[in-house]
Amino acid sequence: MDSKSINKLIITILKIGVILLAFYFIYNQLTKSDILTWTDFENTITTKFSFGVLVLLFSFSVVNRFLEILKWKNLVSFLVPISTYQATKQVLAALTVGIITPNGIGEYAGKALFFEKSKSKLVVLLNLICNGIQMILTILFGLIGLVILKYYDLALTLSGLGLTVILILFFTKNFKIKNYSINTLLEKINSIPKKIHQKNILLGFLRYLVFSHQYYLLFIVLDVHLPYITLISTIAIVYFLASSLPSFQMFDFAVKGSVALFFFGKYEINEWIILFVSTVMWFLNVVLPVIIGSIFVLNFKSKWK
Repeated sequence: MDSKSINKLIITILKIGVILLAFYFIYNQLTKSDILTWTDFENTITTKFSFGVLVLLFSFSVVNRFLEILKWKNLVSFLVPISTYQATKQVLAALTVGIITPNGIGEYAGKALFFEKSKSKLVVLLNLICNGIQMILTILFGLIGLVILKYYDLALTLSGLGLTVILILFFTKNFKIKNYSINTLLEKINSIPKKIHQKNILLGFLRYLVFSHQYYLLFIVLDVHLPYITLISTIAIVYFLASSLPSFQMFDFAVKGSVALFFFGKYEINEWIILFVSTVMWFLNVVLPVIIGSIFVLNFKSKWK
């Protein structure tokens, strides 16, 4: 067996390994809950969710992921024009790789491998911008939610921590590590046309509206009738705090579920409902895209030489 055949075999094994790990972690999360059993899950779907509601929830997930694909296509246009199909492959394959790494770090490598090695650093930067705007919007709406629901101490504490981090970054922006500094990073970000940044912000905002209202719809279907501003603000807080915690994407619904139990529990919502909603959100927005992404991972061919 020559070296080319050996390399192909290793790559194939790695691809299958990534997919098997992703599916193992998904299976593990869906079957280990003591509160939410598969039978209860199935019964709730059949009794509470009409066909129209299921279609609407699925449509939310399609739009949510499509907006992310458009974000990526928009940002990559700075580097090289790609089709919507290419952007779809890159986003979903990277999501599949990212699910088994802390905070989705594998997603950065997953996307970089679709481009020439010489462009990998710029691809990582573009992905950082893509994810960064979503995080900024999540923080912003989360802080607004904290203020609306009068968690003033928590809002002030978190704002203070954020300001401290910003000040530290500002005063160390010229500090270099291997010829790279925060100032260098900012210069590269500023070199990207404003139209691309503006479109990225708009798409990120629309995506936030989609998944937060998908969350809202699930509570309404399950007969949770809190005032709109209370429910949507609590959702914003849950996403903000859960996204700030280091975790694997495979544990995403467990992390969000734990934070949701604390904040929604204050309104005496049944913890079963809270965990059910978190699980459905995770299934629709992570599990289904990963299943599709696994196909792209199997057919993946790296451009690195």
